[in-house]
Amino acid sequence: MTRPFYRLNFVLLAMALGCSTLGAAHAADEAVDPHAHHKHMMEPAADGVKTKTVAYKNPAVKLMRSDGKTVDLASELNDGRPVILNFIFTTCTAICPVMSHTFAEVQKKLGGESKKVHMVSISIDPEQDTPARLQEYATRYQSGPQWNFYTGSAVASIAAQKAFDAFRGDKMNHEPLTLMRKAPGQAWLRIEGLASPDDLMKQYQGLLASK
Repeated sequence: MTRPFYRLNFVLLAMALGCSTLGAAHAADEAVDPHAHHKHMMEPAADGVKTKTVAYKNPAVKLMRSDGKTVDLASELNDGRPVILNFIFTTCTAICPVMSHTFAEVQKKLGGESKKVHMVSISIDPEQDTPARLQEYATRYQSGPQWNFYTGSAVASIAAQKAFDAFRGDKMNHEPLTLMRKAPGQAWLRIEGLASPDDLMKQYQGLLASK
């Protein structure tokens, strides 16, 4: 399958699911916290996807992994591995299945290198997303041991979202977002829009190659 044909199918899938939020994302760009210390402004990427580098602080919150263990999110993110992070909820029928499928494809493309990266999916619907439900969701997308799913209290979930400027007031208003970081203490690459697996791999490889 050629890359253009893959991109067409990817975009059509997103449209069929009713998850075209690029207009909303553009409006959200204007509301980004001016204190977020952007290293550079939003840059256009493929298919309407936009990227920028931001110095976020790790949120001091406790979350629960799908294995039932309560953990400190900052410690989970600072385990030394590069991090690829998104926000999802298991009953979502719009952008979440697309983003989770993309993570699953990235996992496949990484192959044996996948153990060297920490993939993180945080629920924005913790009242419904119990650890057991997240475990079922993880199984659906055949997540490997490097891909962890997190839930917790509503307060903790909102705090995590706000720390990464992902909170939009309601789970039905959330937008497609992926965040990457090469190592603890470094800035995050913020990727807004429905990036394809190839796009995320390109961004990830570029991040690893950066100084």
